[in-house]
Amino acid sequence: MTQRLAVTLFVAFCTLAMPLLTHAGEPDVRQLLDGVKEIAAPGAPGAVCVFGPQAFPVVAGGAGRGMQQAVVGAARLGKGRIVAFGHDGYFGAQALAQADTGRLMANAVRWAAGGEAKPRVAVHRQGGLLAFLRSKGIQAEPLDGADWAAKLTGFNVFCAHAAMLGDAAALERFIRNGGGLVGADTGWGWLQIHRGKTLVADHAGNRAIAPAGLVWADGMVGRTSGSGFDVAKRPGRFVHAGHALDALEAQTAGKATLKPAEVAQAAWTLSHAARSLPAADALLLPRLARLRAEGGAAAVPTPKKPLTMKQPLARVLLTLQLQKLRKLPPEKVQAHPAAEAFPGAVPKDAERVTRKVAIDTRVPAWHSTGLYAPPGELIHVDVPAQAVGKKLVVRIGAHSDGIWHHATWRRCPEICTRHTLAKPATAAANAFGGPLYIEVPNGCKLGTLELTVRGAVEAPLYQLGKTDLKVWRDAIRHRPGPWAELAGRRVVLTVPSSSVRKLDDPEELMTFWDRVLDACAELAARPLERERPERYVTDTQISAGYMHSGYPIMTLLDMPDVVTNKGRLTSNGHGGVWGLYHEMGHNHQSGDWTFGGTVEVTVNLFTLYVFEKVCGSPKGSFDRIGGERRAKMLERYFADGGPDFEKKWKRSPFLALVMYVQLQEAFGWDAYKKVFAEYRRLPGGERPKNDAAKRDQWMVRFSRAVGRNLGPFFEAWGVPTSKAARDSIASLPAWMPEGFPPK
Repeated sequence: MTQRLAVTLFVAFCTLAMPLLTHAGEPDVRQLLDGVKEIAAPGAPGAVCVFGPQAFPVVAGGAGRGMQQAVVGAARLGKGRIVAFGHDGYFGAQALAQADTGRLMANAVRWAAGGEAKPRVAVHRQGGLLAFLRSKGIQAEPLDGADWAAKLTGFNVFCAHAAMLGDAAALERFIRNGGGLVGADTGWGWLQIHRGKTLVADHAGNRAIAPAGLVWADGMVGRTSGSGFDVAKRPGRFVHAGHALDALEAQTAGKATLKPAEVAQAAWTLSHAARSLPAADALLLPRLARLRAEGGAAAVPTPKKPLTMKQPLARVLLTLQLQKLRKLPPEKVQAHPAAEAFPGAVPKDAERVTRKVAIDTRVPAWHSTGLYAPPGELIHVDVPAQAVGKKLVVRIGAHSDGIWHHATWRRCPEICTRHTLAKPATAAANAFGGPLYIEVPNGCKLGTLELTVRGAVEAPLYQLGKTDLKVWRDAIRHRPGPWAELAGRRVVLTVPSSSVRKLDDPEELMTFWDRVLDACAELAARPLERERPERYVTDTQISAGYMHSGYPIMTLLDMPDVVTNKGRLTSNGHGGVWGLYHEMGHNHQSGDWTFGGTVEVTVNLFTLYVFEKVCGSPKGSFDRIGGERRAKMLERYFADGGPDFEKKWKRSPFLALVMYVQLQEAFGWDAYKKVFAEYRRLPGGERPKNDAAKRDQWMVRFSRAVGRNLGPFFEAWGVPTSKAARDSIASLPAWMPEGFPPK
């Protein structure tokens, strides 16, 4: 942080109104957590953001790097009370029966009733919760119709999946007048379903409870115990955004000295809150707005000068700045200073062009255009009348990973924009610039459309089967846009343009990549023709890991010269290459045959298949799972206390992979294809519902496919299966690899 910025912030903080936050009090927390030591974590719980003077976190989980965030929060509003759970699964019978989740839910209902001895509880469309409350002697009644708001009179508490409620105003009135709300939702999941909408403006539950200083927010919350969350690990003071701002203000004014971990937590909480507050918030937003107005220019994170937790106020300022950018109309957007470092500047003399783009709407998701939007410059997209309002979107930016949760920002945490094509002519802009795409929704039936894009610059785009190699070499690869794309029929690569300037033969490269994708489809027993191509995007910083799967698959900037080099792609000695095929394997995995402990195991069947069938790597050439290393892994596994599925097998992906490789070595890849095809044909009622069923079905289906009894093999490895499953294949000849298990 510059000296000028630090001084400006000091002055700003000294002049900010600093109301004392009145914590709801330890008695409330004690009542809510009475008899509660641990609660479940259904699915992947989401966060709740706590920021009001009458709001407080109840249970916290992890946010990475030692940070905490609330998964259960509570608040008072007017005469009423609110308890918010960070996943709608908390209302389900399975979660309520796990650990002390049910006890917390019953406590929450009684607390929300505000001391009513025999509260009358309305339950909206949650049969499991209704049955549970009745089993605890609580007078609970269903209130399932769309006219629930008109029937709330006479009830003390309303329990509901917050996203299912349309009348936010009625719910807020109910609470203010003394009613209690016990609500649940998964913020990050809601965002995935409601593309283009925000939790801040469009979530009915948030509109109702935000005046209390409590909202459902984006982000997943990490577990802190075997079942889910250890309630004894109480939320720290700075999990509350108001307290976090108080603390940073006090430290800046020289009135407090925070430990580095406290500074980091306060900065993380405040940045998260800045992205979660509604525009009408009167509790915390005015203080943050004053900070933004008086705090000076925000810091500029770059790969060479990243923004870390040692600069907490600069991170908050940048967060506020990016939030403001998101709300600006396109014509007011200007280039962000960080754009020059990443994703990169457009040459000043690059021609701004008008181009017609043909889009086949039978193919969903991103469509590359070969055009690049310069940072902060206005782009215009014209669509034919039949496409208006059909949920087509112009996207600017390929780097879709949000990195808000990282302690270090090597680029701005969010740099892509999306604009719905709701009119014949749409203006769009992105302060960071980026490749320009047209996004097509699933099920679009508009055929091939011709769109016109004005104001962009051309960027390198090779399309297998369409682009003439001579034109590529002479002109296309030299186009000025800083990011290039290489498109096969099955996959698209997004890399810096510098990585393709000397690429002479993209045809050979993308033909190879298409074979990689076809190999994955072959093994998964899927059709070779895909609904849409897969994508790889290289980035200076991604949301998780060294690479991660998804759409797009994300990897780092040490990979562009690998993904564009066929010679390196066929070398199994390059660890990054293993990762490229590994992540594509994740995109072909099925949860039906991937049980607990094998997510990072069955994926590598695809990695091995690609190396063998496409790259020509000889069998047994991978020292991670073969030769002396395999022998040592097996020796340790069987000698050191014997087989242990939970503590050893599930925690050692390459050891577990040996088991799968033994089956492949004995029965070939065709056995896997046969079994995977069988799973694909399964009707819904026959699909395994839990891990025990997945292990049983995998053993039984593979045994029948190869005509051998694999029960003894699974037992030797210590992989649990049921007696009924083993008995069902007992008539088949038993099989065991030669010399296994080792003595």
